[in-house]
Formats: sequence, structure tokens, C-alpha cells
Amino acid sequence: MTDPQVAMLQMGLLLVMILLGFPIAFTLVAMGLGFGFYAYFQPGQALFDNNIFDLLVNQTYSVVSNNVLVAVPLFLFMGYIIERANIVDRLFFTLNIAARRIPASMAIAALATCALFSTAVGIIGAVVTLMGLLAYPALLKAGYQTEFASGVICAGGCLGILIPPSIMLIVYSATAGVSVVQAYAAAMIPGMMLAGMYMVYVVGRAMINPKLAPKPPKSDIPTKQLLWMVFTSFLPLFILIMAVLGAILMGLATPTEAASVGAFFSLLLAAAYRSLSWQRLKESVYLTVRTSAMVCWLFVGSWTFS
Repeated sequence: MTDPQVAMLQMGLLLVMILLGFPIAFTLVAMGLGFGFYAYFQPGQALFDNNIFDLLVNQTYSVVSNNVLVAVPLFLFMGYIIERANIVDRLFFTLNIAARRIPASMAIAALATCALFSTAVGIIGAVVTLMGLLAYPALLKAGYQTEFASGVICAGGCLGILIPPSIMLIVYSATAGVSVVQAYAAAMIPGMMLAGMYMVYVVGRAMINPKLAPKPPKSDIPTKQLLWMVFTSFLPLFILIMAVLGAILMGLATPTEAASVGAFFSLLLAAAYRSLSWQRLKESVYLTVRTSAMVCWLFVGSWTFS
């Protein structure tokens, strides 16, 4: 087989294995090892003398020793603490009431919550999963069209790949050898613009076709109580996130330093809401370790595959 044919076979097998449900990280490693063994094979050499094994070890070590990637588990821990402490639930409920006079108010609240939560956790899976469990049933119960509600959750959840502190941007920066701070600065405005354009689209669709998003019932909550709810649910989380990102973008702290401070203050925020328990802390640590391992092995697998 010629080299282009081997490359096409490699890509085809990769897609097939992913569609069959195999983990992407280990599929990348397996494909890289298999085809790398073929590429580096020399007649008469011992089985484990192939250069591909040295390459795998070197890439794994480079991931483990990469200082930039230390920020990944810290940002993840901050996001999972916020999620497990039910702070996002409180935020979605408050924004839903505050935006009740806007067409498709619940969808707007879901997108705003997705955008804000994306700046806390930095990974798509956590945002889509949480909002799928929290906002999607509420949207359907309110009479929103199934396709419309699904699109809102998927679009809002995917903001986490772009809005800092995106874990993907950290991995990309480490891979491409560019500054994480510059990547964050470049992605901040496009990420917020995309969130705003989603909201404009949702409002426009709801005005054109009101059946997609029925109007919510009138709320009896007094204005002062509503302002207090917004103040206590939105403002503390917003200040925490803006402080972390502001310290990074202004050069006051490295991403790792800012992430460690953000993780610490997320614990204080959860304690202030009286939502911090030993069980939730254990769950946050477990999810952080599991997701960090997935990200690191994806990094190893992509390098070996390439």
C-alpha cells in the first residue's frame, strides 16, 4: 500500500472505532501505536525495539511534565464545586424569573446560565449534562417545542469550548506552543458574541412563531425580592469568574495561579450558600480526577496519532 492509502485507512478505522463507541483517547493511542509500528518497522528487529514505543513514552512524559496543563484540574474542580453546590440551579431559576417579560424567557435564561457556567467549568460535557438535566425538562414542561429546546441546550452547552477558561484552549495552547493568555484574550469577545447571537436568534424565532416558546405565567414575586435573588445568585458567581479571568488577561497571574485561587474561592462560595458537604466535595474531586485523566490521555493520544 502507498502512504496516502495507509493514511486513508488509518482515518477510516479511527472514525469506525469512534462510531462503535470506543473511548476516543484510547482509540487514538491504539491507532497511533498500530500504524506507527507499521511505519517504523524494520525487518529483523525485535518486537519492542520499534521507535513508536519510545515516542509513546516521551509524549506521555511531556504531558505529565507540562506546567500549562496544571490549570486543567484546577479549573475543572472550580466548575464541579459550583455545579455540585447547586449554585447553577439557583442561577437558572432566578434568571428565568428576571427575564419573564422577554419572549422565550426560559430559553434566554438557559443560554445565559450556559454562558456563565461555561466560564466556570471550561468543558462542554459538564455544561451540556447539567443543563440537560436542569433546564431541558423545565423547557419541555413549559410547553417549548422539543426541537427548539434541544437546540437551545446543545448550542448553549457548546459555548464551553470557546469561552475562557476553556480546557480546549489550554490543551491547544500547550500543543501549538502559544500563550494561554493570548488564546483566552482572542476567544473572549467571539465567545460572548456567539452567546449574544444565540439569544437574539431565540427571541426572533419566538416572536415569529410564538408556538415554539409559550409565554410564562405571571410571577407574584415582588421587585425587591427579585432584585435580592439576582444579587445573591448572579453577582457572587459573576465576580468570582471575572476576577479569575481578569487576573489572567491583565497579566496579574498565570492561568494556573488564577485557577488555584478560583478553586479556593469556589469552596468559600459554596460554603457561603450552605451547600458544601463532605459528599459533594468527594464527588467534585472524583469528577475532576476522572475528567483530567481523560483530557491528558486525549493529549497523549492525539500526539501519538499525529
